[in-house]
Amino acid sequence: MAELGFEVMGLDIDEAKIERLRRGELPIHEPGLGEVLRRNLDAGRLRFTTSYEEAAAFGDVHFVCVGTPQKKGENAADVSYLDAVVESLAPHLDRECLVVGKSTVPVGTAQRLADKLVRLAPAGAQVELAWNPEFLREGFAVHDTLHPDRIVLGVASEKAEKVLREVYEPLGDVPIIVTDYPTAELVKSAANAFLATKISFINAMAEVCEAAHADVKLLSTALSYDERIGGRFLNAGLGFGGGCLPKDIRAFMARAGELGADQALTFLREVDEINMRRRARMVDLARELAGGSFHGCTVGVLGAAFKPNSDDIRDSPALDVAVTIGRQGGRVTVYDPVALDNARKAHPQLSYGTSALDAARGAHVVLLLTEWQEFIELDPEVLGSVVSDRKIVDGRNALDPEVWRAAGWHYRALGRP
Repeated sequence: MAELGFEVMGLDIDEAKIERLRRGELPIHEPGLGEVLRRNLDAGRLRFTTSYEEAAAFGDVHFVCVGTPQKKGENAADVSYLDAVVESLAPHLDRECLVVGKSTVPVGTAQRLADKLVRLAPAGAQVELAWNPEFLREGFAVHDTLHPDRIVLGVASEKAEKVLREVYEPLGDVPIIVTDYPTAELVKSAANAFLATKISFINAMAEVCEAAHADVKLLSTALSYDERIGGRFLNAGLGFGGGCLPKDIRAFMARAGELGADQALTFLREVDEINMRRRARMVDLARELAGGSFHGCTVGVLGAAFKPNSDDIRDSPALDVAVTIGRQGGRVTVYDPVALDNARKAHPQLSYGTSALDAARGAHVVLLLTEWQEFIELDPEVLGSVVSDRKIVDGRNALDPEVWRAAGWHYRALGRP
């Protein structure tokens, strides 16, 4: 928003994080975001606070962007952070303003929060709520913010729609879909459910390919030419992770059950199970190459983040596999270009390398689990010079099997001969 020319104040209750942001330092890894942050700090359009009172006095439009993680021991989403924001901000809202939810929530949350805002704010009904889901991809968030493919506005009045149209006007000619609250809430849940289903579909085909000695990479290429199917999210491998798809499809199922529509989403249970089976299959393949047991075996793991261009390790398939192999007796060393600090904090029992070569040194099996470009570009001869055995499992179908086999590697991948 600062990049678009608005005066912006960011609020967080984490004082250390706010201090870092004030210095122009990012608390997360996101390509291109650091430059935008520093440019707008320098221009004076962007500042940060920990004070709800200051934020309330400052803002005409308040975007609420807090997380909705999975509840412990349940599939449902934990929306307590959203309630905490509303309960902290509303008592200071003494004039007309618009509060805009960006978080992925169970359908019905927006109306409940809208009622709470009116009840708690001194300005009462002058404080409106809108729901405006985000569709950002980690690793491409700056581009997706400044060049969105669509904008969804869940509003309860023409006034709220007018304000948000003015906010997004600097983005130019972007499709805008105006809806009620429930539809806006469902758009993000439905989009994530569809993407998860597409990923799990091709991974289910990978299971069939392994049984039939077929090649899922060629299968997905052939399917991708059908315009009704397309090639995006049709790459078989270790499956999805991160802080969105896994918890969002589970929360979607839980909410459908609460609404009495649980049968509509029972297929998502299988989508989730297929995804989790890929991790188990990866461990099985690694164990096969290790000779049937990980005891006494050194395993080099390339990747810790759930996807490249991110330091996010939430529900990371790569770390899940690494931890599982460690529990089964393997000596595991992990390397990731940017996610090592987060991985160390979450899993101090694992060993960590300073480079791909360092992680692979002396390894009996190497696993490529996050498709960072530097891993895809690895020279099989150079990597082969540091390992004990030239055995690799490509968990992302990112490498050229012929090149690696020509260099003397025993190459295996999910869904391929």
